[in-house]
Amino acid sequence: MDNIATAKIKAFGKSPKVDFVSPSEQLITLTIGQLQDLIKEAIQPLQDEVESFRVTVARQDEKISALEATQDTHADNSLIQLRLINDLREDVHRAAAPAPTKKTTSHIDQLHKLMLEEKSQQVSIVKGARLLGISKERMRLLKPLILKDGRFELSWSTIKGKKAVVIRIRKFL
Repeated sequence: MDNIATAKIKAFGKSPKVDFVSPSEQLITLTIGQLQDLIKEAIQPLQDEVESFRVTVARQDEKISALEATQDTHADNSLIQLRLINDLREDVHRAAAPAPTKKTTSHIDQLHKLMLEEKSQQVSIVKGARLLGISKERMRLLKPLILKDGRFELSWSTIKGKKAVVIRIRKFL
C-alpha cells in the first residue's frame, strides 16, 4: 500500500519550492527614463493613428467645402436657367398673340355696334358668332383680342344651366 501511495505522490511531480514567486508577481526595477521610453513606445502607434485620422478629416473637410461651393454654383446656374426659360416663354407668348388685322378689328367694332343696337349687356361666344356671321372657332380666336380691347370684358356666366364664357360691354357694368 505504501508503494501505491508513493506512486500517487510522485505522479503529482515535485512539490513547489517555498520561496518560489510566479513571474506575474515578480518585482522589476526600472528607471524613470526607461519607464518613459516604454510608455512612448506603447503610445506612439496610437499617436500615429490619431494623426492619420486628423489628416483624413482635414481632407474630408476640404472635399466638403469644394462640394458646397459646387452646389452653390449649380444652384446659381439653375436659377439663371429658370429665369432665361421664363423670359423665353414670355417672349413666345407675346409673339404668339396675333396682332389685330383690319378684318379682326372690324369684327370687334361690329360686335360692339351690334351689342349696343340690341342693348345686350352680354353675349355668349355662340351668339356673338351668330351676330357677326362667323364660325364659333373664328370667334374663339378673337377672344384674346377682345380681352385687349378696353370696351369689353370676358367672364363666366350660366347660360341655359351651363357655365360659359360671355362677352360683356364695360359701359353696362
